[in-house]
Amino acid sequence: MECLTFPKQNAFAAKYKKRRDEMSFFELIQQRRSVRKYQSKPVEQEKVALIIEAVLRAPSSRSLNPWEFIVVDNQDTIKKLAAAKEHGSSFLAGAPLAIVVCADPKKCDVWIEDTSIATTFISLAAESLRLGNCWVQIRERMHSAEKTSEAFVRDVLGIPEDVKVESIVAIGYPDERKEGHHKEELQFEKVFANEYGSVCN
Repeated sequence: MECLTFPKQNAFAAKYKKRRDEMSFFELIQQRRSVRKYQSKPVEQEKVALIIEAVLRAPSSRSLNPWEFIVVDNQDTIKKLAAAKEHGSSFLAGAPLAIVVCADPKKCDVWIEDTSIATTFISLAAESLRLGNCWVQIRERMHSAEKTSEAFVRDVLGIPEDVKVESIVAIGYPDERKEGHHKEELQFEKVFANEYGSVCN
């Protein structure tokens, strides 16, 4: 991958000022689904740069920003990452782009929360650009009986031992279509009013 370049002006403002037909936030989350099948078409650098700008704007506890990101478009490397877990990561092999979300735990005691928020920002930014995507959990998962997924990813990408790996987001143009979840499927019974167990009507 060429080194990503970022325009001096606000990329979002410049890009989306011209796109009045873009999805609203609620339209985006109403149609969002995890996509695990991708076209071979590469993701344009312009869109990668927008996703990175989005994740660098993610909120972080006390603005400590413990997260770090590895943008991977080398297909051989992505195929290696697809073996990170015993189950649930093989679809990565078909993605033209993967973003690995890491953190320095010395910088923040809630790095797990911060990297989870960042991973969600990556997913929603990709979705807004009409790119399919799926979160691959790495922390607390196993590559094999003897090796954690985190250790495996660390070895593949040369990540230092003191840096944690939270997740990988697979990204690409979707090669499958899924309907958004219907409102009737949402678990409103888990939402309470004023006290636990008081169901909202």
